[in-house]
Amino acid sequence: MPNTLNPFELIARRWQPSARFVERAALATVVMAVVIVVTGGAVRLTESGLGCSTWPQCTPDSLTPTAEMGIHGLIEFGNRLLTYVLCAFIGLFIVAARARAPRRRSLTRLGWAQFWIVMGNAVWGGIVVLTGLNPYLVAAHFLLTTALLTVAVLSWRRAKEGDEEPRDTVARPVRQLAWLLTAATAALTLIGTVVTGSGPHAGDAHKVHRIPLDWQEITQLHVDFVYIVVGLSVALWFALRAVKAPVAPRRAVLALFGCLASQGVIGYVQYFMGLPEIVVGLHMMGSTLVWIAVLCIALSLRDRGPLQVGNPAVPAADETPEAPDAQVVAASR
Repeated sequence: MPNTLNPFELIARRWQPSARFVERAALATVVMAVVIVVTGGAVRLTESGLGCSTWPQCTPDSLTPTAEMGIHGLIEFGNRLLTYVLCAFIGLFIVAARARAPRRRSLTRLGWAQFWIVMGNAVWGGIVVLTGLNPYLVAAHFLLTTALLTVAVLSWRRAKEGDEEPRDTVARPVRQLAWLLTAATAALTLIGTVVTGSGPHAGDAHKVHRIPLDWQEITQLHVDFVYIVVGLSVALWFALRAVKAPVAPRRAVLALFGCLASQGVIGYVQYFMGLPEIVVGLHMMGSTLVWIAVLCIALSLRDRGPLQVGNPAVPAADETPEAPDAQVVAASR
């Protein structure tokens, strides 16, 4: 039986994207992951969490929102549609990584990991709606989106580096400090979901079950972890300077300082102004930027060698290389 090519192989024969294109496609998935976080926050902050009363349809009788549902139905349904846009960007990254020569299986695997996280989170979002915005499920919904953002950042980083075995660029204690910073930031994010689950923004105008905790006390715990993250960031900065680390991780720490400073200002503004919706939305976006900055720090502390930019010369399917004697004759003409 003749060999049959799968669609990815057919595309690879007709299109060879540049390394720059693959990198930009990976970066686009990072941007879209942030957008999904922000729009998901907008659904909650506009009390549109149950704008569509069921799932996978918007209403028991309609796939799309009806005029009677008003703006809340449009907001919730619009957020659902963004999932398809996100999948399109992830699909572009998968195709570009697959078509790129030489083939890098690590990139395509990361792309497929993003796709399956999105699919799982879409189903989880449906369960959130069907359970009436259960706060614990809502928190898990956000954490799954954070997992998507994590894989997207890793994909972006891998698209810019080679495939050699990772080599540490700093001493082990410095790397351990960076991973401790990453763990503290993850805990900060987790506590933030508890603040949201117990706070006043329930996601819908009707009575919605909340996490039975004092949201102000949880907010104080959240602030305490902010100080821990800031302290670890400062310690890491001095450690990187002491060991004369490469420029990349030191710049990444400076970027983290900027994100933390902005988050601190936004956090205090939202607290003392009574949690206005627009400021809370900015705080959610800031949390994604902090997480991206922390991941970039951890990933910059190892080196996989340079990226192979040029594509190897591959003869066309209907061409055969000339014999050496024929090449000599042709060159002498």
